[in-house]
Amino acid sequence: MNQADSPVVPYAESPAALLAAHYRAVWQRGEPDMAEINPALDVESLGFARHGGDWFGVVITPWFLRLYLLPGGGTLWGEIPAGQRRFLELPGGTLPFVAAREEELGTYQFSTLITPMSLVPDMAAARQIAVDALQAFIFGMPSAVPPSQPATPAPDTSRRGFFRRLAGKH
Repeated sequence: MNQADSPVVPYAESPAALLAAHYRAVWQRGEPDMAEINPALDVESLGFARHGGDWFGVVITPWFLRLYLLPGGGTLWGEIPAGQRRFLELPGGTLPFVAAREEELGTYQFSTLITPMSLVPDMAAARQIAVDALQAFIFGMPSAVPPSQPATPAPDTSRRGFFRRLAGKH
């Protein structure tokens, strides 16, 4: 049986350190297209926690910012072939996830939030975008209107709406 046909092994513990180490090695090997690199950024994984029994978190690199889904034995993981895309309904909206497989990581799925990273000024901004993305898509946006006030229309929770809010174009 070849590795691509082997069953997916759920992660018992957070894969955050493994992902960060993998992308640091990719960075050190000089694999990313240097034209796409933001030298103000580094590699970091954050927010990895179980949701529906599977692992979600964000990986920041100098060339992308992605939301990751990794198997944890839960209900959100859906097996698809590497290179294929599936749409996953999350509390904050529906996102496309692409399946991939790496020797060091095994099988995972990702949704690219930003690429290239040229408009992200520094790691503080990248971390804030990552936290905002997790808050928006995994936990849903908290209401900014107290219940005693009249409700305003719900914010656009689509991917486009998320990035419009980040750009200040409510």
